[in-house]
Amino acid sequence: MASNSSRLDSNVLASDLTKMNTGEEQQVDDTSNPGETAPVDRSGTKSKKGFKPAKTYKQPKPKPPAAPPIPNITAFYAFLLINTLAAVFAPIPDCDEVFNYWEPTHYLNRRSGLQTWEYSPEYTIRSWLYIVIHAIIGKFGSLLSSRPSFEFYFTRVALGAICAACETRLFSVICKTFNPRVGIMFGIVMLSSPGMFHASIAYLPSSFSMYTTMLGMAAFMDWRGGLKTSVGMMWFGIGAIVGWPFSGALIIPLLAEDLVLSSITGDVSEIIYRLLDGTVRSLLALALQVAVDTFFYHKVTVVPWNIVYYNIFSGSSRGPEIFGTEPWDFYLRNLSLNFNFWFLLALCAGPVLGLQFLLQGRSATRQSPIRSMVVAVPFYMWLAIFSAQPHKEERFMYPAYPFLALNAALTLHTALAYIGSGDPTKVVGKIPARLKLYVVSLFVLFAIDVGVGRTFGTYSAYNAPLQVYAPLHQAEFASGEANVCLGKDWYRFPSSYFLPSNMRAKFIKSAFDGLLPGQFNEAKTGFGFFPGTWLIPPGMNDQNIEDPGKHIDIEHCSFLVDSQFPSTKPSDLEPNYIEDTVTWEEIRCSKFLDSSQTHWLGRILWIPDWKVEHDAKREGCDDKVVEANVKAKRLSNQKRFENPRGVPAIVPALTSLVREQLRGALHAPLETAYEESKQILAQQPKLFLYGLLLTSCLVWIAIRIVARPKKHSAGRPNSPDPEKPTSKRGTAFKAPERAPGEWRPVDFTRPAAAPYPNWDVHTAEPIPYRPFRHGPYHITMGLRTMQWDEWIELDNHYLRFHGDKKRRIEERGDKCCRTAPEAYDGAVELLEELCSYLPQRYPSLFRSTPTGIHNLLTDETFDMTTRPLPEDPMAMAGRLIQDDLAIMFEKPDGQYYLLAGAILLAGFWRLSDKFGMPLSEIHTSGDVPGFKTKLEKGMMNFFRRVQPGQPVLRNNYFIQVDDNLAWSHSIGSEDPVDHGGEGKAAEGWSSAEKNKAIEHHYFRSERQSLRRLPRSGGVVFTIRTYFEPITKVAEEVGVPGRLASAVRSWGDDVARYKGRERYGEVLLEFLDGKHREQVEKGLVGEDGQEEGRYPF
Repeated sequence: MASNSSRLDSNVLASDLTKMNTGEEQQVDDTSNPGETAPVDRSGTKSKKGFKPAKTYKQPKPKPPAAPPIPNITAFYAFLLINTLAAVFAPIPDCDEVFNYWEPTHYLNRRSGLQTWEYSPEYTIRSWLYIVIHAIIGKFGSLLSSRPSFEFYFTRVALGAICAACETRLFSVICKTFNPRVGIMFGIVMLSSPGMFHASIAYLPSSFSMYTTMLGMAAFMDWRGGLKTSVGMMWFGIGAIVGWPFSGALIIPLLAEDLVLSSITGDVSEIIYRLLDGTVRSLLALALQVAVDTFFYHKVTVVPWNIVYYNIFSGSSRGPEIFGTEPWDFYLRNLSLNFNFWFLLALCAGPVLGLQFLLQGRSATRQSPIRSMVVAVPFYMWLAIFSAQPHKEERFMYPAYPFLALNAALTLHTALAYIGSGDPTKVVGKIPARLKLYVVSLFVLFAIDVGVGRTFGTYSAYNAPLQVYAPLHQAEFASGEANVCLGKDWYRFPSSYFLPSNMRAKFIKSAFDGLLPGQFNEAKTGFGFFPGTWLIPPGMNDQNIEDPGKHIDIEHCSFLVDSQFPSTKPSDLEPNYIEDTVTWEEIRCSKFLDSSQTHWLGRILWIPDWKVEHDAKREGCDDKVVEANVKAKRLSNQKRFENPRGVPAIVPALTSLVREQLRGALHAPLETAYEESKQILAQQPKLFLYGLLLTSCLVWIAIRIVARPKKHSAGRPNSPDPEKPTSKRGTAFKAPERAPGEWRPVDFTRPAAAPYPNWDVHTAEPIPYRPFRHGPYHITMGLRTMQWDEWIELDNHYLRFHGDKKRRIEERGDKCCRTAPEAYDGAVELLEELCSYLPQRYPSLFRSTPTGIHNLLTDETFDMTTRPLPEDPMAMAGRLIQDDLAIMFEKPDGQYYLLAGAILLAGFWRLSDKFGMPLSEIHTSGDVPGFKTKLEKGMMNFFRRVQPGQPVLRNNYFIQVDDNLAWSHSIGSEDPVDHGGEGKAAEGWSSAEKNKAIEHHYFRSERQSLRRLPRSGGVVFTIRTYFEPITKVAEEVGVPGRLASAVRSWGDDVARYKGRERYGEVLLEFLDGKHREQVEKGLVGEDGQEEGRYPF
């Protein structure tokens, strides 16, 4: 987190970001007994020197809510907008994308296409699984329009949407785990960079690996709810297997961090399990790929290994180097163009993070310095590895783009934390805040402008190949079979999706002497499915040796696509076809940048209306020869084709769909308007750009006005609250109108529970609930929705709980298990529910019988058919599970009474004291803090409204200073003795021994479920207790600092209720010490603000 004197960090882009702090969403911590609600914890104390224990803590006044980060849905729309623009307008910069991916997809969906040697069954360097995934997406597009180009653009837009979802996921995790400002900076880099503009929608395995890298990064960085090693391994594994094998190297630093962390915490068995889990998930992806490739190639092949073998072990006559090499600084120059200043910031991430820690002794984010450095390392590693390779291509950097953006965001955030300091003893603190704001804002805006200028410059200079083929779809050309020939511009061919279905791309001889693609075999009869994928094509080799059979004579060409630059001299192999007007008739000319005659600034950026020396003119395609022409020509004396099919010209994908559906009088005016718009875009791109910006601003203003957020009071953010209705029409919790105490049975059946995966009563570990947060502490019921499968939780402590319960039932009888006569039907209904649920959820422990249920572990059979039942139904239910049970029933006075219960392991309260009491008296007799002032009304409303189909959960926690699960004898005897008329000895925290050794401190957590029984109307509590030594709990990463902060945040009434005065000094001293150990090891930051995913 930024220092408490940092204020410039809140003024990066605009004044509405003023005073953005790094507070996280406040969460609820429930602390009371069943039916009771209690205050919620969230606090922490921190001095300038680090985590500072406090002897006392007063409940702080609520602070104004922190400015939230950009909502995920807003971020998604922003990413989707930019990616959609890229899908529609971005040129294809890499011929590998066309020939190795678009062409095979065209073959699967349209039965024709160009085939490279990599798809020959002799070499099998490319996987058909990757192609099939995109072919399915494209097939959906073909259902909307029959035009091939629509399928092309539809697939691109879909890729942009997938990329936007991945970007949003990573953005969300960065905001939560590092800092909202880091997330915002990350989003700015991703949105404004030309590199991401192209990579986001590129049909390349490296782009696919970039998607999975973002998901894998999010899994490894998100520690809420525990380490997600297996999920991260799965995503990186899928990216390496289905996408690009070498991208798997990016996982190494992240995986190493998890391994080191597990070794430090002693969690060896868990990390082994997670590693095996992640490996198995990845192997399943590999198995699917092998199956798909076996189907297409008609032989078993492992494509990822083939790729690795060819690129590393194939020898000097093969391998990537035969396709060209680049100097060592290629990626430094390339990334400087594609990320400008952001790339420089990314390179500085490691040194800046190190200096921050050395000079100030802490991290500028919520994460420890080690964690921040770990996520910065993959980019350096990737850049070093590929800079050392002779063969270099821009797309090789795609998987590392998210790491680059994160590094840049971390550098800028750390710099702002320093620059924004208001400390007058520092030089930077003496600079006026407004001046610092202007400087930082200008830097960020200038970086964005440079990125946008580069992006638009790339579009305006190199988009000709996507436009020049449009006339071929006109009626006079699109009928009959024809060859469209490519010479020296073969590598600019945008794919067969831009040709009518009756035309084929062919190659004529040029100065290029490498291996060109061939044609997929288009045989249809007698060869099964997709014969072109398994029939061996002629003339293929893996050494880039030219095959003359890939060329055709120019006399067989109906159309020719060629270019001519003033700086290029014609040759025998590459004559000037553009000027051959005797043989060829021009049908389309599009502008293309001549880099050799263009000033370096004009090559890098789009600079409207600026005259740059030696810059290329882009005025048209008339007799005034411009620097770059791309022309499509047709033989002038060829016969006209008969039976024209009248296919309209191809336009951008979404516009095509709209125009295709227009009918009647609207068609002609809209057609005219569209053509005029295209002319404006071509002739006045500045006007178009400014118009787009103005429109976007107006739309944004309209959205902000319509969706104006309501003002919220300080404290816990609003969220769906089962305790209150959310509208005048009511909610799912609102009951039908009825008189108090009256219940009409509801036709509701609990959904069948799915078997718990791989559950075993001997190995299933208890779930580590840690329902506490840093302060401040809030009083609320703390309810959240429950999934039906999760109603009852059992684990490998089952036999211990079962033995304790059985013993206490025998010893104490109706003191702990009791059912009032009017509640008997409800207790039986609960027992029936358990007998139905348990065999479904835990089939290895329970089996249904004709008369009830059988416990396979204890060999007990419970008979539900005999009347009366052989024992109290609550006692029977209590022996089946580890939870305590209580049922509340409404009486005519509108109060809910405790009329049935099996309270066997409660620790601090007795059923005999509370039985028959109304809900309010249960709480007031227990001195639950804040009940009358904050809880009673909401609780009564909830009990009145709760319906059978809406179960909820809540959690609480206590500190106990003895090891007795059933009753905490440290607060007194469970059965106090009456001393001769002097009254019974009082039990409570006042009688507990003060400051016992830490070995006597235990963490007691309860998970409570609440649900309405549909037949009887009773409200059932299940109370599952988890009981562990504090010394064990404090070994978990981040827990000691968080728990110490929580205990300190209790107000005086809560502290009395929980007995802090009897154990606080010893407990907090121990937790502070463990927290300092974790800080010194770099496991947590000094501020201790690492949070789990509540309530874990």
